[in-house]
Amino acid sequence: MRDDLLRFRDEFPILEKTNYLVSNSLGPMPRSVPEKLAEYGRDWGELGVKAWTRGWWDMPVDVGNDIAPLLNAGAGEIVMMPNVTIAQSAVVSALDFTGRRDTIVMTELDFPSVLYAHEALAKRFGARVVVVRSDDGMTIDEARLLAAIDERTRLVAISHVLFRSAFINDAEAICRHAHGMGAFVSLDAFHSVGIIPVDVHQIGVDFLTGGVLKWLCGGPGGCFLYVSPRIRDSLAPALTGWQAHARPFAFEERMDYTPGPFRWLNGTPVIPALYAAAEGPKILRRAGIDAIRAKSIRQTSRLISLARDRDYRVNAPHDAAKRGGTVAIDVPHGYEVAQVLLAREILVDYRVGAGIRVAPFFFTRDEEIEDVIGVIEETLRSGVWAKFSDRAAVVT
Repeated sequence: MRDDLLRFRDEFPILEKTNYLVSNSLGPMPRSVPEKLAEYGRDWGELGVKAWTRGWWDMPVDVGNDIAPLLNAGAGEIVMMPNVTIAQSAVVSALDFTGRRDTIVMTELDFPSVLYAHEALAKRFGARVVVVRSDDGMTIDEARLLAAIDERTRLVAISHVLFRSAFINDAEAICRHAHGMGAFVSLDAFHSVGIIPVDVHQIGVDFLTGGVLKWLCGGPGGCFLYVSPRIRDSLAPALTGWQAHARPFAFEERMDYTPGPFRWLNGTPVIPALYAAAEGPKILRRAGIDAIRAKSIRQTSRLISLARDRDYRVNAPHDAAKRGGTVAIDVPHGYEVAQVLLAREILVDYRVGAGIRVAPFFFTRDEEIEDVIGVIEETLRSGVWAKFSDRAAVVT
């Protein structure tokens, strides 16, 4: 069948030598990034301190504007921060937990880094964290989650798509119920923006964070924070800095928050990362999220079918409407099998409790789907996985 999205393969040099199935962990580098980083070097070298007034200061908002169309946000509604942990912590720091509304609702399947931050901050801000448990370790029962959101809830801080299983939480239903209870909602959309359609205005979310590291192919150091214009200027993050000041270069002793997107920034931005961050999102905008989603459903469905034919356990929703872009395949000796795949330049990762995570993207060829399952089968049959049994990896 004709696959128009394959025309974008040339945008990613690593695809010339690898079967890249790990954009859920680190997206491949766009071909244009080295030149953008060289541009950063030239700007610093040639402009020196003048670079701040010729683009650097505004980059957290300008790059946010490049990402905004991928989640139907408007200009000036997104700012860039170093990582989701900092962005979500800024959100918590802007809320009052001293009255009856003292609760943050999360789930046990949210990304641990975000859980760590919320639990630590809750103690400092006088809040309590209610963690909704999972029956199967892969999904969250929506009725149970909604029941946990009550009149004591100040903030619901959950993942849009779960990182282990790619299970999609119904963000619109959660926001509707939370708002009915008078609570805010903060979505961690790291595993949704770029692989499934996301519309912040339709969802009605108050805060949304994500990053360019994974599906947006923008590299580390670039997180985005959306704050609804309805509430943006009525809150004041305690995790703040000089970029949020109305007169940052007056160097005043006391904080006077500026209105608008800069209000949610803090200290000096990570400028080198921002030079690279927008290159991937620009490619995705050309490809189109609807087309990317349709192909993802087709290829992840094929992965599930191939795995089930071999009686491999699949830790991902079989219902495509509930599934993001990743299929976790749990096979015997999964960690070691993943190392064999990596050695064969089939790039995947392994997560304890989930299995080998395989994430085809819009540039993936159909035969690459067949290939990864074929190598898993061959590895288990031959026993070659055993040579990796005494090794330990950091990330993959």
